[in-house]
Amino acid sequence: MMAGERNPASCYLDERTFRLCCQLFLQHSETIQDGWSWEQIKGTDEGFIKKTLLIPIKSSISHQQLGCSIQDENMAADDIQANVEDETAGVQAVCEIHAVLRYEYHVLYSCSYQIPVLYFRASTLDGRPLSLEEVWSYVHPNYRQRLQQGPWDTLTQQEHPLLGQAFFMLHPCRTEEFMKPALELAQAENKKVNYIVTWLSVVGPVVGLDVPLSYSTEVSAPD
Repeated sequence: MMAGERNPASCYLDERTFRLCCQLFLQHSETIQDGWSWEQIKGTDEGFIKKTLLIPIKSSISHQQLGCSIQDENMAADDIQANVEDETAGVQAVCEIHAVLRYEYHVLYSCSYQIPVLYFRASTLDGRPLSLEEVWSYVHPNYRQRLQQGPWDTLTQQEHPLLGQAFFMLHPCRTEEFMKPALELAQAENKKVNYIVTWLSVVGPVVGLDVPLSYSTEVSAPD
């Protein structure tokens, strides 16, 4: 390496740095009441950060499936949009229902990949877990287009490494693709960035988890 050249930015981090980044992330979450917390595994020194979120979605269901009509007094006008088509053309009327799903997000450190990994599970409010196909159907179309060449490799169902329960996971195999350029840009601009903030700002929105801009401006990197 020639004099004056910097070491290339690494997209990997050790567990100590992961925890320090999480501490700074959690401090800001508490400040803005964003709902993140640290979950410690009893009897171990392992843990992860977690957040539960209620996400409204729309699902189109035929009137026959719902057994409803657009005049149904039990449904608020704001919650239903009736699109009545000519049934003689073989098209059924559709109710567009606003439902709510419960997402629980966990950010863990992967010793194998030396990077954070996002695990999550999703269910209806009555507790029915969503299938992988359903979760994939709720991924924003913009992200679906990006991942369409390998969606089932990117979004998979795995056993939670600390809880031993079935969770969905955004596979970390593509992390280097977006973290390396982001970290190199920050290095070129002499900026220190919090790895968790930068990483989660990219992967979170894929599965409905947005990170407020204030994390990027207020959360520093560990010393």
